[in-house]
Amino acid sequence: MLLAFDTSSPTVAVAVHDGTDVVTEHTSERQMKHGEQLAPLIETALASAGLVRQDLTAIGVGVGPGPFTGLRVGLVTARTLGHVLELPVYGVCSLDVLAVEAAALRAVDGEFAVASDARRKEVYFATYDVQGRRLTGPIVGKPAALASDGVVVGEGPSLYPDAFVHGVRPHRPSAGWLARTIAEELAELRDPEPLYLRRPDAEAAHPPKRVS
Repeated sequence: MLLAFDTSSPTVAVAVHDGTDVVTEHTSERQMKHGEQLAPLIETALASAGLVRQDLTAIGVGVGPGPFTGLRVGLVTARTLGHVLELPVYGVCSLDVLAVEAAALRAVDGEFAVASDARRKEVYFATYDVQGRRLTGPIVGKPAALASDGVVVGEGPSLYPDAFVHGVRPHRPSAGWLARTIAEELAELRDPEPLYLRRPDAEAAHPPKRVS
């Protein structure tokens, strides 16, 4: 039993995979409340699947790229559960999850890109082949600099329609497709470490200079 969750977008997504397919999937109703919603959503998913934590055999987590705070909530939770329950923890690039879903549902018929919201009027961006395998990226940049008239998956086209004119679903990473990606090894499995493409907004203050 694989518990998978992603906190790289404004919403929290949680799913359980039984080794054959996803048996339950839940997405938070409120946005930007990762710390408040992840734990209750995990408990809801386990209860709806008729499981307790001790029934789990692995943990999966989206590693971003995404906002620092949201990623930290998901990755700390994943590592903690893995440590306490003595389970393996698998990470997947959240853009790869979007690409895998788009390819599997045949929302694309050739090479395509994935663009997600990076805030600061920027996007996270990567390109993929028709089977959803990453070709380039991920990188972060201004939509105008990454503009494409090809097919683009993710929130980028809805946020910046002038730069990405041909947008298709999905818009945000699905925990169900994260679980399928891990179970079927449809993308690179990574350590549960955050995929940051720039420094976090909040940084520790520099120590005071010594007075000579």
